[in-house]
Amino acid sequence: MKKLIIINGPNLNLLGTREPDLYGSLSLVEFLDAIKAKYHNIEIDHFQSNIEGELISKIQEVGFSYDGIVLNAAAYTHTSVGIGDAVKAITTPVVEVHISNTFAREDFRHQSYIAPNAKGVIVGFGLQSYELAIQSFLNDAL
Repeated sequence: MKKLIIINGPNLNLLGTREPDLYGSLSLVEFLDAIKAKYHNIEIDHFQSNIEGELISKIQEVGFSYDGIVLNAAAYTHTSVGIGDAVKAITTPVVEVHISNTFAREDFRHQSYIAPNAKGVIVGFGLQSYELAIQSFLNDAL
């Protein structure tokens, strides 16, 4: 059984209440429950933190034992060399995801410190971005 983890960064705990026109009205718990029900044949864990160091520690903790990491580092994507270095240091493949199209937003959001070391990047498909990332790990087995 494949073992994946979704790691979410700052403010993603506010899904469903934070700017619903941009991020949707589904809460983080509702979204995770739906994903786990849909992909019941794989183990999907989740971790969310608003703290950069906790995200780095989690990436290091799971980065040698999981089959894949779906990482939405949120605003840290554009500022954290440390998270980018953590992704580079591990062997587990990482797919960077973003709910919004970061390239249609402020200029500073066009830079990613994660992308150069990620398996791929998915932006702008709402919560479906996570599902596309999960499917990319499942397609690896084909």
